[in-house]
Amino acid sequence: MNFKLLKNIFPFIFCITILSATAQQKTNPKDQDEELGKVAWLRDYDAAIQLSAKHNKPILILFQEVPGCATCRNYGHNVLSNPLMTEAIENEFIPLAIFNNKGGNDAKILKKYNEPSWNNPVVRIVDQNGDNLVRRVASDYSAKGLFDAMVTSLKKYGNEIPEYMQILGKELSAVNNQKEAYYSMYCFWTGEKQLGSNEGVLNTEAGFMKGREVVKVTYNPEIIADQMLTSFAKQNNMSPINKDSSYRASKKDEDYYLQHSNFKYLPLSPLQRTKINSALGSRQNAEKYLSPKQLKWLTSLRTSEKKVRFDKEFNEAWASVE
Repeated sequence: MNFKLLKNIFPFIFCITILSATAQQKTNPKDQDEELGKVAWLRDYDAAIQLSAKHNKPILILFQEVPGCATCRNYGHNVLSNPLMTEAIENEFIPLAIFNNKGGNDAKILKKYNEPSWNNPVVRIVDQNGDNLVRRVASDYSAKGLFDAMVTSLKKYGNEIPEYMQILGKELSAVNNQKEAYYSMYCFWTGEKQLGSNEGVLNTEAGFMKGREVVKVTYNPEIIADQMLTSFAKQNNMSPINKDSSYRASKKDEDYYLQHSNFKYLPLSPLQRTKINSALGSRQNAEKYLSPKQLKWLTSLRTSEKKVRFDKEFNEAWASVE
């Protein structure tokens, strides 16, 4: 046996194996079963294991019935189609879909993890050895439930939680916990910039009420208490004001600094808009709040002749760009 020849061949075979895994086809979010949401999924377990080792990323395995029941379809729509959730799964993890109602390789992986067939959605997040990083996400079909497991697994892996993903978490945490307050000031452009910089503020809206310029603030009271927000407002020459029937929003003035930048051409979540507007107004880095795909779109705008503004609902605007 020619050991010298084998010594030269082995590295070549290893490289071919890695390239083969990297080239594994993913599902097409524009043409796939609704149960899979908008995520591009790998369908080969071994390829996912190799990519996990190569890129030092956890594997997010979706065990899903395809086509499936109402719970499966809702999970695809309500959890796996949120643009920022999709970005987090695709960029911070190696996404892998295993169908729990098929045979072949799917059935083998189902058996490996002792997952039941024809079941509601289950998510496991595992390391490059296939070992669980967190408890399986089951019987919790909320976006927040999946998000919390994703954050815990990334921390265990020693990977940072990117800013856009943190924004997603803040929005999910406030879905059923929001309050509103109104403040008057000499200039609502400045008011939005200053109020929007506070941790816990989810959205700001410029408007008029009782003949004054005002800012409507939507916030999470678990993060910033009423008195803290009001104290900040007073320190910056703003006064709390009770809403009455005279209030009207001024769309042309809302997010003034964002509207005078290329960021206005991007689909953005409400909290992204708020944080980016404040950052631009304060001459700070606003790009840090963007996901990789949004950052790519922003870069392309610098050389694009055709620019379209997105005043639509976030998910709808995102879909129209892709």
